Amino acid sequence: MRALKIVGIIVVVLLVVVLIGNNKGWFKQGGGTPVTADKVEKRTVVETVTASGKIYPVSQVAIAAEISGEIVDLPVKEGDKVKEGDLLMRINPDLYESQVEQAQAALDNTKAQLSTARARVVQAKLQNDNAKIAFDRSSQLLKDKVISQAEYEQAQLAYQTAQAEYQIAQESVTAMEYTVKSSEAMLKEMRNNFKRTAIYAPASGTVVGLNKKKGEKVLGTIQMTGDQLMTIADLTNMEIQVDVSENDVLRIDVGDTAEIEVDAYLNRTFKGVVFQIANSAGSSGSVLSAVTDQATNFKVKIYILPESYKDLMDANGDKYPFYPGMSATVEIKTEVSRDVLAVPIQAVTAREDTSNTDKNKPVKEIVFLMDGDKVKEVTVETGLQDDAYIVIKKGLSEGDRIVSGPYNTITNVLKDGDPVSVDKKKVEPKK
Repeated sequence: MRALKIVGIIVVVLLVVVLIGNNKGWFKQGGGTPVTADKVEKRTVVETVTASGKIYPVSQVAIAAEISGEIVDLPVKEGDKVKEGDLLMRINPDLYESQVEQAQAALDNTKAQLSTARARVVQAKLQNDNAKIAFDRSSQLLKDKVISQAEYEQAQLAYQTAQAEYQIAQESVTAMEYTVKSSEAMLKEMRNNFKRTAIYAPASGTVVGLNKKKGEKVLGTIQMTGDQLMTIADLTNMEIQVDVSENDVLRIDVGDTAEIEVDAYLNRTFKGVVFQIANSAGSSGSVLSAVTDQATNFKVKIYILPESYKDLMDANGDKYPFYPGMSATVEIKTEVSRDVLAVPIQAVTAREDTSNTDKNKPVKEIVFLMDGDKVKEVTVETGLQDDAYIVIKKGLSEGDRIVSGPYNTITNVLKDGDPVSVDKKKVEPKK
């Protein structure tokens, strides 16, 4: 009786072990390494470059005052739509109006002085003509010995003096003409400064980044770097500026399409196209690129295609779906290969080429081909890849069954000729 109980316990234990073993895959055919498999098929592989950045208007104009003063009129506010020529701001014109009046008075004064100088020229010419007549008469009288040499020399000196005064009078007119021109230029500058007290919109758009309020002082750009007052932006055309690493920027071309994800719009993808790439790292201006200690990045601009967000536009055009400064992520499609043989990326691994006799053995790319219940190591030549698949140029044929996972097994465990068992419970990669 006791023996029967012991046998019963042993049978139960064996049944439990078998059940657990079957569940864990301990007793699968030949005890091969559990793997997943996939077929080599023709697929479309899209190579992409992913980057993050901010949204900005394609066209925007920074407004700064050219003169300094107090803001006395500010008819616009943040978000207002303006047309080219609309008044944006007025700076207190009293000082500049006074300067115009002073410059006008100075010009009138110099013009009066010019008139006086010209009258002196006429007077000096008459004196010069009279002195010449007297000198000519004295020359004849000296020949006729009617006057003395001293009287002749006195007439000669008077003529020379009249000539000098006539020349001085002419030079005075020339000098006053230059003074008048200078006064006219000063008056023009003062009038321009007076006009600059009123700031008008240089282009149509929306007021963004309004930095000043009525009653505040502004510093003009004529004296030094002036205050930026506001920005006029065209929010109907937006771009994304992203930083792309030096390793990826050479793969991008102007005209490449992109898929855009904006943080403010969940589960929504927009379309874009690359229209500008920075020529060098560290360049200035609208294509400024960022250089860090770890990597060098280049600024790339992607235009957001309006048709991809047409449904988000307000019917009256008063509201726009994107605001400057919004965060976005772009996936730029740099190259597309259609109808090519491809396998999951994790199916390809690298091994040292032991057949090479060189001391520094080169690395080869391999795939494990299913050969019954064993695997065969196959050297392959790869090409384009995306997030899921990699193109196989040489080494495999369409329909071949290859090991597609797990990644650690392919990379570190499997060897040529190893027995394997395909794990049916694991989902193979989508075709």
